[in-house]
Amino acid sequence: MANKTIKAIISGIGHYVPDYRLTNQDLEKMIDTNDEWITTRTGIKERRILKGEKGTSYMAIRAAQEILNQKNISADEIDLIIMATVTPDMMVPITAAYVQKELDAKNCWGFDLNMGCCSFVCAFITAVQFIENGTYKKVLVIGADKMSSIIDYQDRNTCIIFGDAGAAVLVEPDYSMEVGVVDYMQHLDGEGAQFLTVPGGGSLYPSSYSTIDQNMHYVHQKGNVVFKYAVKRMGDVTAEILSKNNLTGEDLTLFIPHQANRRIIDSAAKRIGLNDDKVFINIDRYGNTTSASIPLGMYEAYKQNRIKRKDWILMSAFGAGFSWGSVLLRWAF
Repeated sequence: MANKTIKAIISGIGHYVPDYRLTNQDLEKMIDTNDEWITTRTGIKERRILKGEKGTSYMAIRAAQEILNQKNISADEIDLIIMATVTPDMMVPITAAYVQKELDAKNCWGFDLNMGCCSFVCAFITAVQFIENGTYKKVLVIGADKMSSIIDYQDRNTCIIFGDAGAAVLVEPDYSMEVGVVDYMQHLDGEGAQFLTVPGGGSLYPSSYSTIDQNMHYVHQKGNVVFKYAVKRMGDVTAEILSKNNLTGEDLTLFIPHQANRRIIDSAAKRIGLNDDKVFINIDRYGNTTSASIPLGMYEAYKQNRIKRKDWILMSAFGAGFSWGSVLLRWAF
């Protein structure tokens, strides 16, 4: 950590989920699948979809605004916006620019960060650096994705998994040393990059009639490979960070994992000996919301009074790249 007299804390939290629900029964009418097949393999019952001509920034702005209202602070007080997303409004400019404009946060800068489903964890760890080295006092970290914009709803292997949502946290310094981020880990293995991709639209395969005809602008994944790797790596990093800090599952108040697949979550929880009451689950209601997944879970856990000041919280994620990481913290409010 950069400054041993400062700890980065989460001081506020907000969210936005679209109203429209796409249920497993709805998907049965669209593709060759059924509720039992989806539920058994993923744990998902429904997911939210952002309708109309709205981009990821629409959800991000509303999640951030909830924090400003909750904390009763002006957007002018924000120093930095880190936008974690794999579905930016456009290739250029960054989505953080749209968020800054709509919030009227005139005194901050910002950037987008894309690490697949690990985006929020990596963005949050980045925010911690700016806080603990004393550079900034208030950093907004927003995880939001309109996954429905890059999903082929004729591909039953991917369309059953993903949903749309946004959630955000405010990161600030704390000097009590009683709460805040204790440790973090992040990893990347580029050997897995080929197994979870959106091939079209970048500099390698620019948008063309050909890329559109080949469905290259949608998510493509080798499901079995991704699943096996996620089970191992998310379990590894979850156990490793606890061991490094001389903790066990018994010390945790709540484990908030990325909501990609119920079986992956259960495997990671079992690895550290957690009962269901110490694992936050909302994948049944939202599916995999990618960058929004962990902060959305954190938001709901807080609203349900499942976490309070000084509680031990662990978050872990696995995503494209392959990337994976974990953050251990003590809740601040």
